[in-house]
Amino acid sequence: MKLSLATRIFLGYALVLLTFGAVSLFSVAELHRNRLEIRLVSQGYLQLSQDAAALETFQTSQEKDTERVLEQNSVETRRALIRLASLYYAPQMAQRLEAARAKAREVLTFAPEGEVPFVNELDARFAELARNSQAYGRAVEAVFTTLASESPESQDVARATAELRQLESAIGRELRVLRATLTNRIRERVDGAEERERRTGLTIIALSIMAIGVGVGVTAWSARTLRPVRTLIEGVSRIGRGDYSAQLGVRGEDEVALLAREFDQMARSLQAREAQLKSQAEALMRAEQLAAVGRISAQIVHEVRNPLSSIGLNVELLQDAVDGARFDSQDTATEAKELLSAVTHEVDRLTDVTEQYLRMARPARPDLEPEDIIAVLDGVLDFTREELVRANVEVVRAFAPDTPRVLADQGQLRQVFLNLLRNSREAMPTGGTLTVATTLLDGDGDVEVTVRDTGNGMTEEARRHLFEPFFTTKEGGTGLGLAVSQQILQAHGGSLSCQSIPGQGTTFVLRLPRA
Repeated sequence: MKLSLATRIFLGYALVLLTFGAVSLFSVAELHRNRLEIRLVSQGYLQLSQDAAALETFQTSQEKDTERVLEQNSVETRRALIRLASLYYAPQMAQRLEAARAKAREVLTFAPEGEVPFVNELDARFAELARNSQAYGRAVEAVFTTLASESPESQDVARATAELRQLESAIGRELRVLRATLTNRIRERVDGAEERERRTGLTIIALSIMAIGVGVGVTAWSARTLRPVRTLIEGVSRIGRGDYSAQLGVRGEDEVALLAREFDQMARSLQAREAQLKSQAEALMRAEQLAAVGRISAQIVHEVRNPLSSIGLNVELLQDAVDGARFDSQDTATEAKELLSAVTHEVDRLTDVTEQYLRMARPARPDLEPEDIIAVLDGVLDFTREELVRANVEVVRAFAPDTPRVLADQGQLRQVFLNLLRNSREAMPTGGTLTVATTLLDGDGDVEVTVRDTGNGMTEEARRHLFEPFFTTKEGGTGLGLAVSQQILQAHGGSLSCQSIPGQGTTFVLRLPRA
């Protein structure tokens, strides 16, 4: 199950709260336990130990009083001491033992479950002491009764005194054992409490460190989880500055990663849109340039073509006249004919230039028909065979056998190929290899024609301006051939591009729609 970013952060901090809450609950529980332990020792065992010590002291005092009675020779004094002891010992001993038992029963109400047997044992010992104290009281009364006579029998006194001594020894021993038991129990509970306090302190410190570690870990994890947000903000700032190449590359399945991927997609779309707009702007600029050149060319052609026609006609008349004229020498006649021939050649060249300008200014709409591109290429290559052979150019025809027909105007297509073949020949002044190939593209079914030479190639700067009107790298070139060729292919719904490496050659790539 995928959790959202907010849910994961909430669960992380909930874990921190639970950890600190567990530490707090443990501390409170240990404090409560220590409080109960202190109450058990201070209000329970310590007071019971004091009661046992008081009972032992009281019993010791009673034993001393009994000894004084036994040692008293005066009958009246002995009787007075006996009467005083009879009124004082029994009620006080019973009252103190009952108070001790009441305290033991009170301790049971707040004693831990593990201490209940020990407290019950204390209560049983206090009950046993009560029974022994009653028997001791009866033994004391028997001794006092014997001693109360004027002349007590020594045997009776010895027998009663022996029994009294035995009970005194048993009660004293029981009281000492009881007090020692309580003292040991108090020491055990105090030592245990100190040990628990030490362990509790160490445990609380360890749990606190663990809780702090969990908090730091959750904070670091939250910061790491939210780190792509800062990257996203930086990417947005870069796009705001016009840098559409920003790519965040955030991985994951949470909302931030999804937003980052959408941002990357948006950046790529904006970059493609910008490249498209730039290309369209360049195309629009070229179109405006061509339109301006076309208007100027049309005007120039209109102003120049008629005078050129007249000049050409007059030159032909002069040639006819020169052919029938007589000269003083043969050299003069030859020179006059060569001058007229040069004028005729220049007039023809200017006529071709004006025709190129006119074709660019008023491009003819192509008459698109299904054409066999291989047949057109064969025809153009056959037409230029002699020219290429004289230039030592070897032609390689790499036509795909399954090349389909294309939708084109054969005349305009021949013009484009003738222009490209002439450029390739001129790029190889010492000869080379010219490869013409056709390929059927898989994607959209267009036909691709490549014209590759092994000439000098061109620089990247020259390649960027290659299709601009009037840009040329040849002396005497008009810079219109490739611009017109590209214009023709665009009118066909195709394209013309160039790839060139200095020193390795140039490749022109034509794309034409399949018929």
